[in-house]
Amino acid sequence: MPFAKRDPDDRAEGRAAGPGPVPGPGCGPARRRGIVRSLVAVGCGTLPALAFPAPGLWWWAYLALVPWMLLIRTAPGARRAALDGWLGGAGFILAVHHWLLPSLHVFLLPLAALLGLLWLPWGWLVRSLLGGSPSPARATAALLAVPSGWLLIELVRSWEGLGGPWGLLGASQWEVPTALRLASVGGVWLVSLLVVAVNTAAVLLVAAPGPRAVGVAGLAACALVAGSAAWGVGAPREDGTVRVALVQPGVFEGADGAERRFDRAEELTRSLAGQRLDLVVWGESGVGADPAGRPDLAARLTALARVVDAPLLVNVDARGADRPGIFKSAVLVGPAGLTGERYDKMRLVPFGEYVPARGALGWVTSFGKAAEEDRRRGSASVVMTLPAEAGAEGLRIGPLICFESAFPDMSRRLVLDGAGLLVVQSATSTFQDSWAPAQHASLAALRAAETGRPVVHATLTGVSAAYGPDGRRVGPVLGTDASAVAVRELPLSTATTGYVRWGDWPLYGALAVVGAVCAAEGAGALRRPGAETRGPRARRARGSAGRRAR
Repeated sequence: MPFAKRDPDDRAEGRAAGPGPVPGPGCGPARRRGIVRSLVAVGCGTLPALAFPAPGLWWWAYLALVPWMLLIRTAPGARRAALDGWLGGAGFILAVHHWLLPSLHVFLLPLAALLGLLWLPWGWLVRSLLGGSPSPARATAALLAVPSGWLLIELVRSWEGLGGPWGLLGASQWEVPTALRLASVGGVWLVSLLVVAVNTAAVLLVAAPGPRAVGVAGLAACALVAGSAAWGVGAPREDGTVRVALVQPGVFEGADGAERRFDRAEELTRSLAGQRLDLVVWGESGVGADPAGRPDLAARLTALARVVDAPLLVNVDARGADRPGIFKSAVLVGPAGLTGERYDKMRLVPFGEYVPARGALGWVTSFGKAAEEDRRRGSASVVMTLPAEAGAEGLRIGPLICFESAFPDMSRRLVLDGAGLLVVQSATSTFQDSWAPAQHASLAALRAAETGRPVVHATLTGVSAAYGPDGRRVGPVLGTDASAVAVRELPLSTATTGYVRWGDWPLYGALAVVGAVCAAEGAGALRRPGAETRGPRARRARGSAGRRAR
């Protein structure tokens, strides 16, 4: 009967974990070593968080995965490598989303453990291709497959129900001009691929003396790709300008906080009188009642539009005047009144704006700041046209609300539908003293570079910022300590970027690479590190020396 081929390390691991004699005192140190290794795996997974704002050590992203990958490649077996991947993934989620603790409390721990499972197969992949002394063919496969495997993890966790695409590794490069040019070709996905590829090449240089030449070649290839993007992909050609005012009223707490915040936003907007403006933007939830059902509120907003001689894009968080349920909506108000242009938020924040499976999980509202009532979803994206009396007559804007700026596909869809300016209305006051406001504002830079359109990110309490069509910030930000207004003159562009034209092509390439490597592994085309080739079992012939001669 034939025997299945197995990694010798896996066989050893199986003997250690399988049935046998009752463990004696010697198992104590082994158990302790396992616990220490698990804690190290969690710690290694947290390291990439330092590349994101607020620490903002963008260069660290190119080395941050090396300790984690070095740990995984030394795993005694595939199961241990998968466990190191899982624990490191949980550590990564905890570190990147630690600011959610005020809302989720201890529930962040099981959530991190659940999402960490996405890195379980990645751990197996890293050890399979980088463990032991990989051959040049195996090292080359690692340079392609390890970054591709990471990218597929980012794809899966980008699903709204799993928390959305917050903390994509490529997003840490939001202020690096070369990375922004890469994003214009393949979105944030292409930047993530490059970052993980550099980490993989570094592991080959550090830990695998045999295929160091492959590591050097990998770094050279990454440098070539980055250089080609920096020199060969130009910034979008400018075609006119638009002047946008961002109104940030600041923090107002207490029972009457919403009313005082509205009054402050109104005061700041009036201070813009006499300036040439094309659009005034308020942050998310800046209006607490639907102006379509409140003539007095609609009149106040219309009067403001007349004072500044420009339309206002406000954000309403309230029950609809003509429909049931609470919606978060971007509403355009012109000097002549409500324009009828309205966008209802489509992608909602889990627990923050709705509770998944509320019938089973509704009890979580007793802890933290989970939504007491689910918001309703919009049905389609909307591109609004500024009214005829506006300075930038005919300019079309694409609104996104808060969390939605994390999704590359949404901004791409708006540009394909004709948006010349992307507007993000946000509120991160719940996480005011955390890394969240700066991280959220930085996402607008990626969306601008991907689409070749200027993006403004207006918040209630900071950080508010504006970016040109090349992804570079225009003017200083309004920080979380500001109650102020900022006017930004942004260049417009009608250029079509590679990402807008071709979409998420790096994801399809990553899927093809991982599939090809798995197929090659299954076919035995890539030998496992240290694997032994087992021949047929020896069989003794009759009449051998072991039998008595006749």
